[in-house]
Amino acid sequence: MKLHTLIHFLVLKRVDGDEHTEITNIEIDSRRVTPGSLFVCLSGYRTDGHEFVAEAVNNGAVAIMSEKKLPALPSGVVSVIVPDTKRVLPMLAHAFFGLPSQKLRLIGITGTNGKTTTAHMIEHIMDKTGHKTGLIGTLHMKIGNYREKTQNTTPDALKLQRYLKRIADEGGEYAVLEVSSHGLEMGRVTGCRFQTVVFTNLSHDHLDFHHNMESYRNSKELLFTRLGNGLDPAQIAVLNADDEASQYYANRTAVQIITYGIHGHSDIKATDIRLQGTETRFRAVTPWGKADLQLKVPGLYNVYNALAALTACALEGLPLQAVKDALETFEGVDGRFQEVSAGKEFKITVDYAHNPGGLTAALQTARQLTAGKMICVMGCRGERDRLKRPLMANIATAFADFVFFTSDNPSSEHPADIFEEMKPGLASAQPSSWEFVIDRREAIHKAIQMAGREDRVVITGRGHETGFVTADQVDLFSDADIAKACAEQHNKENVHMISDI
Repeated sequence: MKLHTLIHFLVLKRVDGDEHTEITNIEIDSRRVTPGSLFVCLSGYRTDGHEFVAEAVNNGAVAIMSEKKLPALPSGVVSVIVPDTKRVLPMLAHAFFGLPSQKLRLIGITGTNGKTTTAHMIEHIMDKTGHKTGLIGTLHMKIGNYREKTQNTTPDALKLQRYLKRIADEGGEYAVLEVSSHGLEMGRVTGCRFQTVVFTNLSHDHLDFHHNMESYRNSKELLFTRLGNGLDPAQIAVLNADDEASQYYANRTAVQIITYGIHGHSDIKATDIRLQGTETRFRAVTPWGKADLQLKVPGLYNVYNALAALTACALEGLPLQAVKDALETFEGVDGRFQEVSAGKEFKITVDYAHNPGGLTAALQTARQLTAGKMICVMGCRGERDRLKRPLMANIATAFADFVFFTSDNPSSEHPADIFEEMKPGLASAQPSSWEFVIDRREAIHKAIQMAGREDRVVITGRGHETGFVTADQVDLFSDADIAKACAEQHNKENVHMISDI
């Protein structure tokens, strides 16, 4: 695309150089610049793209977009100065990749917890009913047999539009997108044309970024206020009627609203809920009829997730029976209440729960499924919301019989310092009901060694993640793999003890 075509819509800009320069790529990371690229300088929280212009030029950038005048650029490199590169970037991405969200039916999911599972449920239903569907979220971007690991729940504007284009080019009809509060605040989904947006719930999280719950709630408001200001009758907001934030969002969107819930009034409602082991049964009462569902995933929170997914898919015209049949074959998501093989005596569950609401839901469900003791392994992340640390410590000791507090991606913080900020939440806990073990592998090992017949070890905080982040490195570390190895070692030791007898 010619540079002048790419930037013609910008009212405020200063261009020095040939506007007919051919642009073959757009990048915000100077290390990823290829010959023919437009490099956009973004001022971030830790780095400033303006400091990496020389590297971008050395890697082949033919144009630089910045917010200020730069030192003299080499001959042939065009300078484009705009007031706000962060605001301009989504517009450039949409234009460069050919407005891909307008070629797809885009379904967005936002909320503190449940985004990933709900998004995967929707993608599963769509694929099972013959609709080729792409998925972009916390675990990966996927379309058909193609998968690409993602770094953020909602990718930056460039990656997002690149992913959407790939989904459209692969013949995708739908795209399901997890929309984080960070993604909304940072303009990553600006300009995307959503067909339907779903709100799951709002609870304490990310206050390191948003500072308070009101600001956190308001960040998610952006998804609803930008939806359907043209009164498009086809665009719909799907809201959890049991969460008080839903009314706030309902008052701030112009589109049709449909609600789902369990308590009180809602348009789609779950009744006759039965939580039976690792299965969940309920009746969905909807405007399209009633359906009795038997899910393969446990917990009341998965009733909410299933209702949200059912609603989003039924709004696309899928028959209720087909949605029911597809949901009943959904087997869950890696790292979301994932059972790890541990032999017959006890159970091991790995869950991503990394905030108070998620931890409560995971441990409540685990308690319902556990006849014996429940042993929890958990920690709080470094350089993240510090206010939730004592809250999570309190929740863990309230539900579990014993808790091993440990490290969880401490980044530049020392794990012992993080634990000191968790300790006020242990004021009402018995000192004999918890232990701090700084090494996560050792904590998992100790928990499994403690487990006996009919007990359950619940390892929370990391779920699907395989990278353990410290101040100067990222180590390969999977909670599920470590737990499985520890369980196998535990079982072998028990066999040797029995044979010795």
